[in-house]
Parts: sequence; C-alpha cells; structure tokens
Amino acid sequence: MDFLFNTNVQFFILAYLVGGIPFGLLLARRFAGVDIKKSGSGSIGATNVLRVVKKSDPALAKKLGAVTLALDALKGVFVLLIASYVFNLSEATLWGISVLAVVGHCFSPYLGFNGGKGIATGLGVMIFMIPAETLIALATWAILAKTVKISSVSSLTAVLILAVSSFFIHPNMPHAPVIFISFILFYKHIPNIVRLFNGEEKKV
Repeated sequence: MDFLFNTNVQFFILAYLVGGIPFGLLLARRFAGVDIKKSGSGSIGATNVLRVVKKSDPALAKKLGAVTLALDALKGVFVLLIASYVFNLSEATLWGISVLAVVGHCFSPYLGFNGGKGIATGLGVMIFMIPAETLIALATWAILAKTVKISSVSSLTAVLILAVSSFFIHPNMPHAPVIFISFILFYKHIPNIVRLFNGEEKKV
C-alpha cells in the first residue's frame, strides 16, 4: 500500500473522486425536486438538467443548467490547478489527472460507475492543458449549438475538432491522452449517435 503515499497516485485518486461528483443530479434534486437519472436521457450533465427541469420551470432550468455546466467543467480544473501550481507536478501527471477527471464524471464511483457524457469536464481539463485547441472547439460548439441545436452534434463535432487540431497546433505533445478522452466521450454518446442515424435525436 506504499504507492498510496505517492503524490502522483494521490492526485490520480483525487481527480477521479472529484470528477465523479454528480453536480447536475444534486442541483436538480435540491432546487427542482426532480431525479434527472430517471428522466430525459438519464444523464447527469447540464443538457439533461436543462431538458428535464424546463418542463416545469424554464427559468430555473437555464440557471441550473448553467451552474451544472460550470461546475462540471471546473471540477477537473480545480485538481489540475492544485497539482500544477502548488505541487508543481509533471506534464505527464497532469495529463493523467485530466483523463481520470473525465473517467470519474463518465463512470462515477457515487453512481455505481455510471455517469454523464463528459463533455463539460473534458473541455474543462482541455482548456487548462491545450487552451488554443479548446477555444477552437468551443467556438465550433457555440456555432453549432445556435444553428443545429442538437447537443450531441455540437459536442461531438467540437471534440473531433479539438483532437484533430491538436496534431497541427502541438504536433510534439503526447496525443494519447487527448485521443483516449475523445474515445470516452464518443463512447458515452453511442446512444445519441444511434438516435442521430435514426433521425430520433431531439433538439434542446
């Protein structure tokens, strides 16, 4: 058990545990009295918070959706900030923290290893690690969100743009973590992708 005293390992565990906090579920239950795991898509992210709460209170839905989005994005960044600026950990460790924060959100230890789609948490850690690529991805997401208005299309296109642009902007960086995070995000969106092909994916 000596490995648990290793700083890197401690931060990996912390990233997973913090990443797994289901803010959307907690906020919707506390302020709207609904269980988003049993409504809408069943996801714990901002999109499902917005979709479910909007049925009863559109104004509250926007507020809770925005807060959920911010908290899901920041929970990975929170651990990265401490690891980088307080403990001065290596880039490789920071990438490990990034991956585990996303894994924590998508496979939360508090929800039986179920969780959300990981977009907000993924973009949060990416804005810290590779800000230029993430800003391009966010611009792509914003444009598609306004025009197409299908959350999965906006999100997955942004993820793809981020991954591809990283090879051009930072050709010498370790790309494995970016590819792995992208794979997780696409994997969690398989039901959405199936609905897209069947023409059943709903607009937000």
